[in-house]
Amino acid sequence: MLTSKSSRPTPERLLDAAETLMRTIGLANTTTKAIAREAGCSEAALYKHYANKEELFVRVLMERTPNAGPLMAELTAEHPQRPVPEGLTAIARHAAHFYADAMPLAASLFAEPALLTRHREGVRQIGTGPHVVRDALARHLRRELDAGRLRPDADPEAAAALLLGACFQRAFFLHFSGEDVVTPVEEFAPAVARTLWAAIG
Repeated sequence: MLTSKSSRPTPERLLDAAETLMRTIGLANTTTKAIAREAGCSEAALYKHYANKEELFVRVLMERTPNAGPLMAELTAEHPQRPVPEGLTAIARHAAHFYADAMPLAASLFAEPALLTRHREGVRQIGTGPHVVRDALARHLRRELDAGRLRPDADPEAAAALLLGACFQRAFFLHFSGEDVVTPVEEFAPAVARTLWAAIG
């Protein structure tokens, strides 16, 4: 049996509305007033459930993009029996998809310096930001280093930046130039993992 929009809990309706607007008119044009109107509630009700528009953006990004959950699960899980390159491949696969999903949502931020400043401050207010994924990967690699599964001189922070930077760049090329100029994820992920493993394994 289908649940009608009005019977869904207010926080879910607000998240649905935020996702719809952010994907259709862009983050820059999405206001808390518009989100509340789309959700069928007041702006005051929105602020009862969410600190600001930035919290809604982060929630949409982390809960409504299909690869965010699997990516964070890979970064926090421990697989002591799995070869490190296999784990790096899984992380690169999810990260490549995640950044490809996230880039269109966030792109409009960079068109307006004032908007970017407000967004940066709003995200800082709720204690999150784009560094969360990088830091989680660095912690994952630090655990591998402590377990003796990486070279003793491996730098987890630099390795995290290299892997995620490659995934982010692939997303940029994908959206800027199209699918015909990027390597398919199933080829890209193991290649990135092998390259990183050659440096830290």
